[in-house]
Amino acid sequence: MNAKNSVLLKNAECFIKNNFNKLDIYIKNNLIHKIDTNINIKTENTYDCTGLTIFPGFIDTQVHFREPGNPEKETLESGSKSAVLGGITSVFEMPNTSPPTDTKENFEDKLNRAKDRMFCNYAFYFGATEKNSENLEFVNNLEACCGIKMFVGSSTGNLLIKNDKYIEQVIKNSPKVVAIHSEDENMLVDRKNFIKKGDVCSHYEWRNIDCALNSSKKLISYAKKHKKKIHILHISTKEEIEYARNNKEYFTLEATPQHLTLHAPECYERLNTLAQMNPPIRTKDHLEGIWKGVQDNIIDIIGSDHAPHTLEQKKNEYPKSPSGMPGVQTIGLIMSDYALQKKISFQRLVDLLCKNPCKIFGIKNRGEIMEGNIADLTIYKMNEPYVIKNNWIASKSGWTAFDGMKVNISPFGTIINGNVAVWDNMLNDKIRFGKPLAFN
Repeated sequence: MNAKNSVLLKNAECFIKNNFNKLDIYIKNNLIHKIDTNINIKTENTYDCTGLTIFPGFIDTQVHFREPGNPEKETLESGSKSAVLGGITSVFEMPNTSPPTDTKENFEDKLNRAKDRMFCNYAFYFGATEKNSENLEFVNNLEACCGIKMFVGSSTGNLLIKNDKYIEQVIKNSPKVVAIHSEDENMLVDRKNFIKKGDVCSHYEWRNIDCALNSSKKLISYAKKHKKKIHILHISTKEEIEYARNNKEYFTLEATPQHLTLHAPECYERLNTLAQMNPPIRTKDHLEGIWKGVQDNIIDIIGSDHAPHTLEQKKNEYPKSPSGMPGVQTIGLIMSDYALQKKISFQRLVDLLCKNPCKIFGIKNRGEIMEGNIADLTIYKMNEPYVIKNNWIASKSGWTAFDGMKVNISPFGTIINGNVAVWDNMLNDKIRFGKPLAFN
């Protein structure tokens, strides 16, 4: 008799405790029930995984799925579809929607929208404002709330806190990790004369190194003062890495594949406004500095900052072109390929995309392939050449800045809560297996 609600994965190369081991994984009732060699249990679904590599489920801690407000760019459904096709099992979604996720009612509306519509697991950030900065304790009781998101530099949407009093107040009063877009808004306003119409290269001259560095230094000082945890997103300068090097007690850092792969001026010459994001892609010395931060354990997490816009919108003349690019579908392949290239170890890859997101934000029962954990798994074909192309991207935006990029690893399967969401690059689009994440 076959075991119900069960999956058996046979003969896979599984990344467990810093090593690849050829093992079987038996999944029952959404959990990893047994890991061993030669498991012989009759199940509803048995898969021969010879030639496949299984990682703990990759987590993308920074995505913008644009719902509510801009369904032509993305929805919770389309964004999560893009995620699972790229091997991402869980996402943290951002609050700069329309309306923003900055009240309990708007947060619960987003949760209701996600129910039974998302292909991957999900959590949502609560948006910080001057108005709610004194009263944030209640977010502790919000289901699937990963933390507070604060914009201290302007970007897409209307969520912005530029007054130091309120910036400090959010950090002081938050009961959860505060994740922060770190650019100094007053400096951005003062430097607007650096914006050159039709010249997207002026984007990183306008939003210069000091805009990011001065802001990050200030935020870190507030975190130290109040002994509260902050998480600084999309680090873009080598100076921030060096400042953080011996100074990390109350903060963690996140980088994007874009800042580790693209550099100015080449990316702007090749991609024009498709390379535009906030904070901006900078010159190659910053790319190398951020890589040093990844390799020296100063960067804690890699997040995609998936921020889709339609091609038509992106092709507006700078500065009318919006900042941001898709990334949730490509982050896993790009970072795994860097591990194959030995730019980082595979243990470091798993730390950045699996273990550290769980450790820093307190995600329960995920992050490692181990008995008793929830069965979220990312499955790739290693040493199998693959070309990332626009026509593979399932995001409503329909494009990627990495179009034409060759990697030596191919997408294959994604298991969500013990259910096969993607197999052999084919999506099970009849059932949405995504559930809200639970936090300690």
